[in-house]
Formats: sequence, C-alpha cells, structure tokens
Amino acid sequence: MRTKTNLGKTYKKSQKEEKLSSLKSGKNSGIITNPSDYMETGSDERCYICKECGKSFCNISLFRIHTRIHAEDKRFSCKECEKSFSHRSSLKTHMRIHTGEMPFSCKECDTSFRHGASLKRHMMTHTGEKPFFCKECKKSFNQISSLKTHMRTHTGEKPFSCKECKKSFSRIYHLKTHMRTHTGENFQQIATLKTHMRTHTGEKPFSCKECKKSFNQMANLKRHMRTHTGEKPFSCKECKKSFNQISSLKTHMRTHTGEKPFSCKECKKSFSRIYHLKTHMRTHTGEKPFSCQECDSSFSCRSRFTVNSKF
Repeated sequence: MRTKTNLGKTYKKSQKEEKLSSLKSGKNSGIITNPSDYMETGSDERCYICKECGKSFCNISLFRIHTRIHAEDKRFSCKECEKSFSHRSSLKTHMRIHTGEMPFSCKECDTSFRHGASLKRHMMTHTGEKPFFCKECKKSFNQISSLKTHMRTHTGEKPFSCKECKKSFSRIYHLKTHMRTHTGENFQQIATLKTHMRTHTGEKPFSCKECKKSFNQMANLKRHMRTHTGEKPFSCKECKKSFNQISSLKTHMRTHTGEKPFSCKECKKSFSRIYHLKTHMRTHTGEKPFSCQECDSSFSCRSRFTVNSKF
C-alpha cells in the first residue's frame, strides 16, 4: 500500500515536471490568467507560472501584475496625452508632467522634483558627494550617468544620431536641441509649453486657499504659502538668520562674503543687489521716476521721495 502511494507520488511528480518543461520550452503559448490554472509545488502551495518567460509566482496578485508586461495590458490611460500605463502608480507619477506637481522638495534650497530619485541625486550637489570616478583623468561625478557621458570625451563616442542629416552627438540633450533646427520646435516637453503659454493667456490655475491669490506655477504657490505659515527653511550658517526663499538667502550671504556681482558699465562701481545698481544708474541717465504731487519735485530713488513727502 505504501509502495503504491510512493509510485503515485512519483508519477504525479513526473507529470508536473513534464508540464513545467513544456511551459519553459514555449510549447504552450499564452499567459495563465485563470486562477484554477496553476502548478502544485507542495501540499498547500500553488505556484502560478508565466507561459511566456517561465517565471513563477506563489501570489496570484503578483502573478497578474506580471502578466500585464507580456499582455501589454495598459489599462491606466492619461486623459491629457492618451499615454497608457500598466500600473496606476506609474500613471500618477506621469500626471505630474501635466499638473506641474513636484512633491519632492530639497530642504537645502528651493528646488522641487517630480521623482524621489531625482531629489536624491540633487542632494549630492549639497553634500559634495561624488562617488563615481573616471579612471582616465580622475575626475569625479555624483551620478553614474554623468560619468558615462564624460567617458565619451575620452572615447570620442557619439551614439546619438540625427535621422535627418546623420549628424552625431555625445549627449541626447544636444541631439534634442539640434532636432529643433529641423522641426522648429521650441519646447522639449508639452508640459513646458503649457506652462509657458500661461504667460500669454494669463491663466493662473494654482490658488492660495488663505488669500485667494493665484499663480501660474505650483512652485510659485509653494513659495507664497510661506508668507502665511511663517516657514523660513533657508538659514544662514554664519549668523543663523532665516529666510523663506533661497534667493533671499543668497542675497543676504553677500553681506558676509562682500560679493558685489552687479557692476555699473559707466563707472565700474559694484553693488550687492541689482536694485541698488538700477538706482545708481539713474545718476548717469538723469532719470527721476518719483515725483511729488505737492511741489513738483522729482527724485531718482524712493527713499529721498519718502523723506521729502514728510515735510
């Protein structure tokens, strides 16, 4: 009786092996989609095997997700551009191109990203981490892709070719820029064009819930919200003063460094702020845009106009 049972088990195993072999050899085409169509791998375990690639799954949900790769079942479609995706999460990530949403923000500066991976790469610009080294010239990079691109300066490789004129480039960005000479296109992405068009239409779809002020970009709304929350995430390492915009911090830092990047072309005098340069330029042009309605006096800067108005 025990021998028959063993024989039965042996026979059953050979059947299973034969079925698995036929699956992997491609004799049975198609994909298992019926939960009842499975291979037994143990007394209580069911293993669903993909007939396309032989990969097995003991979880029906994971198996069905996998089958979409072969079946090209892209059921999640973008209503903006008709592009389709196998997973809802991929569609959500894609939609940020159209909405302008950039949920991953750098705490060091005012830069936001659509993808978490992009933020991680960006953070290396603050930490100074450059783990990828060129063996030819010892130059280091914070991304492996940057190293690969750099290596072409040594190899002379230009893998990106224009189909119109056969000109080749070492970087895909340079090819895309070049292609505009043939297509006349001015924007790389439709989302960039849509954002730009708002400067012409005046559309401001991003509104502040506190004061109803509207903005044409999500990033501008985020910066504005700090005026309500009082958040000042950008701190000066020298004096610990904080600011709600990275640009304000950069301007402030010049009080410590003494940097004056804005120079007058007439007399070579330099200033730490562009506003101060513009005010100074009026001493050369004679422009006095601030006029007093009481005494008809005009002034080149607002501060002098304000002093005059008090008397």
